[in-house]
Amino acid sequence: MAVAVGRWIGAPPFAQLRFDWGALAWGIAATGPLLLGLWCCLRTRWRPVARLVAVVEERVAPLFAGATLAELALIGLLAGVGEEGFFRGVVQAGLAERLPAWLALVAAAAIFGAAHWLTTPYAVLAGIVGLYLGGLFLVSGNLLAPIVTHALYDLVALSILIRMKPVSPPPVV
Repeated sequence: MAVAVGRWIGAPPFAQLRFDWGALAWGIAATGPLLLGLWCCLRTRWRPVARLVAVVEERVAPLFAGATLAELALIGLLAGVGEEGFFRGVVQAGLAERLPAWLALVAAAAIFGAAHWLTTPYAVLAGIVGLYLGGLFLVSGNLLAPIVTHALYDLVALSILIRMKPVSPPPVV
């Protein structure tokens, strides 16, 4: 989708992607605050967030039940490359050619949140994550940083999620 839409509107999704050790390090380090946020969400007793965690456990965990670590890593990598290519490489970068960078960042984050609509609180949190990833893209100037952050976060979050809601063994006959 990122490639098709990018070609259609003249915003190549990976124009600002290059391998760079610094961007890789930024991406790895920037995963920490997201994982801290996840840790807080999993441990809070604040009802809106606790309900959100329960909804994710109920609706998302079954999609990945039984997945191996390698499969989760592939899912994380595909989500990182695909979503960041689209939301940062096409939407944010494309809008930044026509709007101030901060407005392009906010618009791309809002679209990112809407695209992740599971519940209203989930969409809001996804929008905040979109702001974070878009800010990382602006600061680093390289799409590699948010791709790495997104992929690592998804890998760890999905690993935790399927451990929280393990696959039920088949009934013994």
